[in-house]
Amino acid sequence: MDSIASHSLDFFDGDRSVSSKTVARSLTNRILSGVCITLSLLTLAPLASIIILLLQKGLPLLGTAIFTELPPAAGMSGGGFGNAILGTLVMVAIGLAISAPAGILSAIFINEYAPTSRLAQAVRLVAKLLTGIPSIICGVFAFAAVVMTTGTFSAYAGGLALAVLMLPTILLTAEQALMGVQSAYREAALGLGATRFQTIARVVLPDAFPAIMTGVMLAVARAAGETAPLIFTALFSQFWAKSLNEPTASLSVLIYNFSTVPFPHQIAMAWTASLVLVAFVTIANISAQTIFSRKN
Repeated sequence: MDSIASHSLDFFDGDRSVSSKTVARSLTNRILSGVCITLSLLTLAPLASIIILLLQKGLPLLGTAIFTELPPAAGMSGGGFGNAILGTLVMVAIGLAISAPAGILSAIFINEYAPTSRLAQAVRLVAKLLTGIPSIICGVFAFAAVVMTTGTFSAYAGGLALAVLMLPTILLTAEQALMGVQSAYREAALGLGATRFQTIARVVLPDAFPAIMTGVMLAVARAAGETAPLIFTALFSQFWAKSLNEPTASLSVLIYNFSTVPFPHQIAMAWTASLVLVAFVTIANISAQTIFSRKN
């Protein structure tokens, strides 16, 4: 009887031990989950504060005149920055027209045709190095390559500088998107008699396209807010650009110029331009993700 009682007590003690461990683990899990949620919310705090500040400072001047009129002279009120909005769109489009085909085609080559070759390794290394190069260096390169050659600041020069900035982001993200496509898809297409080109064009690219476009939009978001490269290449203009081969206004340079002057109206316009720039990048990202996720 004593032996049975002893075994019974050991059983209950063991059960209590297991129960206490379960409670401790559950409590630890809840604490760590709460810490993770808190830290996640803290990461959103800077973004929320920026948006709130931009809305407070930028909304008062937001109106149709902002998008249709030219910047006012120093110390004057009224006006807008329609030329800067148009110039930003044009130069980002030029940069995208150069960097997107080059980046995506390079990613296809180093991932699909020669992933282990020395050339592919060199391309990856150069792309990673370019991501760490200061943007002002890209501006100096475009200044030497275009401005010094043509003898004038221009949208072409600004677009080239932005293309150099966008290229590594597009290339690396496109490569990761292609790597994410399952090998079974390629093997099935090749097994059905498709050529390598047909497999890439009809199987691999459609599957990787949404992720590739996400990388493209990240590159656009970075390029749209760059200032230093455009100061070296496109400079600025108070007027509507009549051609791409002349100084061109941009939102980032306008924000820089207006934020450094002692005139309240120009400073207020700099806040409004910042709000428009953030809204442009946000709308472009959301639209791209919505459109291409539906196509997928």
